[in-house]
Amino acid sequence: MKKQLFYAGWLLALAAGSFCVWRFSAPSAPAQKQAALPAATSASETMVALLNEPLLPLPAMPDLDPRKVSLGRRLFHDPRLSKNNTISCASCHNIQTMAGADGRKLSLGIEGALGKVNAPTVFNSGLNFKQFWDGRAATLEEQVHGPVTNSLEMGAQWPDVIAKLGQDADYVTEFKTSYGEGSITPDMITDAIAVFERSLVTPSRFDRYLLGDKTALTQREQEGYRLFKEHGCVACHQGVSIGGNMFQTMGKMADYFGDRGNITESDMGRFNVTKDDRDKYKFKVPGLRNVALTPPYFHDGNAATLEEAIQTMAKYQLGAAFTDEEVGLIIEFLKSLNGEYDGKPLEKSSE
Repeated sequence: MKKQLFYAGWLLALAAGSFCVWRFSAPSAPAQKQAALPAATSASETMVALLNEPLLPLPAMPDLDPRKVSLGRRLFHDPRLSKNNTISCASCHNIQTMAGADGRKLSLGIEGALGKVNAPTVFNSGLNFKQFWDGRAATLEEQVHGPVTNSLEMGAQWPDVIAKLGQDADYVTEFKTSYGEGSITPDMITDAIAVFERSLVTPSRFDRYLLGDKTALTQREQEGYRLFKEHGCVACHQGVSIGGNMFQTMGKMADYFGDRGNITESDMGRFNVTKDDRDKYKFKVPGLRNVALTPPYFHDGNAATLEEAIQTMAKYQLGAAFTDEEVGLIIEFLKSLNGEYDGKPLEKSSE
């Protein structure tokens, strides 16, 4: 019943014209909204179609202060947020060439420190219901705080970061303009970066398909989507992010960690936050937008390819085995989730 009520509210918003495929092209420019529906598709027809869909198109552009987006973008790429001025947020979340990730199994922090989990893409992270694999941060602001002070990542202390940024006259001016105060604070820094991250959304062809343009996907991509639904992948990968809105146990149908071996503290997942035995091996289900561009996969980075990730999910989450043809079709569908940012298609991650 809750699901039906949620969709009803969502579709009422669509009927009111508040949905669109959108782009935030530049920090100083207003959002460029496109028509929500193809000319040949009525709002009522799209509502009927979406009532039967477990996945939803991107919502309208959030109301973001362009000054904070610009400031947050600069902070996101500034290595002075790290202890030794060598690591920035973008070091593990490269939005220019790595689709918001880093292409590594485990990320590298200051002085080559090896992280404990795979760095997920930062694109569309503002749509997640919680942040980090174990969901320990309820907001993007909380999430930003973690890496800055984590000894394996940026290893800094806030007083030192503020002292360094305070010596930059441009930063002082930008913070004053954005927040009305001359003194830089940790809350201002985390807020600005979080605002920037909320601008990192990636509309795709699949959004156009959901909104009624059936020519947006090829027949093979549509067949892959049908299999994605038919096999039950949508039980966890659903909604706007095609994931990112629930926790799920890794290894529901078979012992993933027993088969992989070498269980670590990070493999405990949500348990590390709640200390509830029922949360052992539970992780936030990752969103699948741009998934074809962000290998390796899972919290441990253990799946090097999308093919391997799909077969692993089939075995351990669904208790199934897909044929090579089915895997190929599902991959074609997943590639339709590749989006664009700043008016350009996201690039494929590479070493």
